[in-house]
Amino acid sequence: MFHYGPMPPLMFLCMIIFMLYGFPVAFSLGAAGLFFGALGILTGHFDPAFLSALPYRFFGIVSNDLLLAIPFFTLMGAILERCGLAEDLLEGTGKLFGGVPGGLAVAVVLVGAVLAAITGTVAASVITMGLISLPVMLRYGYNPRLATGVIAASGTLAQLIPPSLVLVVLADQLGKSVGDLYIGAMGPAAVQVFIFLCFIGLVAIFRPHWVPPLPKEVRGDLDLALVWKVVKGIVPSIVLIFLVLGTIFLGLATPTEAGALGVVGGLILAAAHRRLTWNLLRQAIGATAQLTSMVVFILIGATVFTLVFQGMDGALWIEHLLTSLPGGPIGFLLFVNVFIFFLAFFLDFFEIAFIVVPMLAPVAHSLGIDLVWFGVLLCINLQTSFMHPPFGFALFYLRSVAPRTVKTTDIYMGAIPWLIMQLLLVAIVIFWPELVTGLLPGQNNVDLDTIRIELPTGEGLGGGGIPGLGGDSGIPGLGGSTEPPGIPGLTGPGGN
Repeated sequence: MFHYGPMPPLMFLCMIIFMLYGFPVAFSLGAAGLFFGALGILTGHFDPAFLSALPYRFFGIVSNDLLLAIPFFTLMGAILERCGLAEDLLEGTGKLFGGVPGGLAVAVVLVGAVLAAITGTVAASVITMGLISLPVMLRYGYNPRLATGVIAASGTLAQLIPPSLVLVVLADQLGKSVGDLYIGAMGPAAVQVFIFLCFIGLVAIFRPHWVPPLPKEVRGDLDLALVWKVVKGIVPSIVLIFLVLGTIFLGLATPTEAGALGVVGGLILAAAHRRLTWNLLRQAIGATAQLTSMVVFILIGATVFTLVFQGMDGALWIEHLLTSLPGGPIGFLLFVNVFIFFLAFFLDFFEIAFIVVPMLAPVAHSLGIDLVWFGVLLCINLQTSFMHPPFGFALFYLRSVAPRTVKTTDIYMGAIPWLIMQLLLVAIVIFWPELVTGLLPGQNNVDLDTIRIELPTGEGLGGGGIPGLGGDSGIPGLGGSTEPPGIPGLTGPGGN
């Protein structure tokens, strides 16, 4: 029988009302937590001793080495956004594929995937491709809705393709390795790119006038000079991708260290493109400081809220609510994904990850759901938060750089087919978990519940009762007989 009282549901409802009203999330969470903490103390629903843990939690946030990867990856993306690498990639691949219907849209998707792997930020990808590709696509007859949709959707690939900031945050909240989430996301990321390309191919077949090829005088001849231009943009990208992701996958660096290497690589690329200036650094550092401070304040507010929420047995309420859903784990996953999909209309991925995921993770674990798979699944769903009309940030970024001739309604309507494709990937991963787990390294399959430790009987402590600490039996070299190495008394799969 659960005894959580009325406070957790009221506290959760209060949080939703605050956010829907438009108060800043970090301060709304902190205020709700402190208010209900005081109310709980007065009504006897909350033990004030819980509040003594707040200073330790605050210190844990600012001393978390894993979260230090966020400013590094953000700074890397901000530098690369301004260094000219994206321009080389887009111009070269656009001319390479521009001779066929839909070729420029294909180039946008491929370049979006590459930019996602070297920047990890949606804003950098969407703004860069919006400035460079959108005017060209519109000038040569692309349907405005398809053109804006493919640019926004390709930018959101940065949410899924490592070094995604979402995966870093989810790994921290789920207590899992960032490297495992990065590896697990590779399969779904490849499928997402494939789905996008298939959609462009279908449009090129059935609506070729929406995606006409570029005129020959624009794309030029397919010669060695063009190939070298593409190579010039791709080779530095591959080097930087290996520098960031390869070192993580090979176990040579932590995500934080790989992020620092990425910043160095970004500075080198900016210098190679002769764009490394004090103004560039000032803008990049300012953008990084702004995002990092926002993350820290949201984390502090979320910590206050979750501490009070758990002190009132809110975790029991959430677990009882979600484990009683029909359908078992599949019913839980369907409910969670629908809930997060609608929540993403109003909150960004940081807020969802810091507020909602800590409540869902224990329930998922109790249902036997692999948390790495669960984290990648949530990451795919959180992609949609950037594509939701009317609050999707990718749509805001695109609106800020799109020509005035492009209507806002075109941007919103153009996002809908790509939003459906993102939800299709959510369904694929739910019913095909091996797409994530099949890429993970082999894990120890020993069932810890079958291991039993037995203390030796019939011997006193003074006569050599604890093996290895004296007497006639124990670990060789510590006295007594030369019994083969092992842990006496440990039975089961890991025993002797």
